[in-house]
Amino acid sequence: MSKILVTGATGNVGRHVVTELAEAGIEVRALVRDPSKARLPEGVEVVRGDLTRPETLEAALDDVESVFLVWPGFAAETAEPVIKAIAQHARRLVYLSANGADLADGEEPTIFHQAVERLIRQSGISWTMLRPGGFAANTLMWADQIKQGVVRWPFGAASRPLIHEKDIAAVAVHALTSAGQAGAVHVLSGPEQLTQAEQVRVIGEAVGREVRWEELPVEEARPLLLAAWGDEKFVDGALRAWGEFVASPEKGTDTVARLLGRPALTFRQWALDHAADFR
Repeated sequence: MSKILVTGATGNVGRHVVTELAEAGIEVRALVRDPSKARLPEGVEVVRGDLTRPETLEAALDDVESVFLVWPGFAAETAEPVIKAIAQHARRLVYLSANGADLADGEEPTIFHQAVERLIRQSGISWTMLRPGGFAANTLMWADQIKQGVVRWPFGAASRPLIHEKDIAAVAVHALTSAGQAGAVHVLSGPEQLTQAEQVRVIGEAVGREVRWEELPVEEARPLLLAAWGDEKFVDGALRAWGEFVASPEKGTDTVARLLGRPALTFRQWALDHAADFR
């Protein structure tokens, strides 16, 4: 199999994609901003590049057949030249998108993933979209509060089947290395529904500490999240989604099990894997 380029190679998902490909004996190239800090498996080719600066990608794309694309940040304004460059060099693109990114012809994008997906579809390259729902890793935002024993957050009753980043990476490797993936859209989730309050309890059990949930009113949460995340539309979208997940929990899928032939990893397994991050 020809060389695969992994972007976001030091991130939560990309690092596991690189590791799985390398362990399978597949030639993998990792795109990173600072190779000196990459800390990737031995034998992986590491190249310097930045997706927000398309002119830095030429060397990274040389002799590449497939690309795993993780788009940085919340904006898609600079995506078009990057996707054009990928389409000129590679034959296959697997994009880490988000659940709910469907966009009708002529409809204006409301989230950046929709805009990036549209550019990919128009590029002419063979593509596969990965659309995970809630990431288990997003609960790392509670780490400091969990260390104090109390999590103050809005919508404790919001329920989602959070997915382990290892499962997203495993599906990405499957899509990058398997036939029949052209034009596939994989909606991904974890195997179980847990409310945010239950997620906090499970993390506490994983680290051996009792952790209490304390409901935070939305009017107090919004300015805190805006200060932390800096994107008003993203903050309002997150609050709106959590509110909706109280009455209508995010739907789960069997995609991970169906594609990989094994059960998806549980949130408890994720919490055990990351227990050190909460201690």
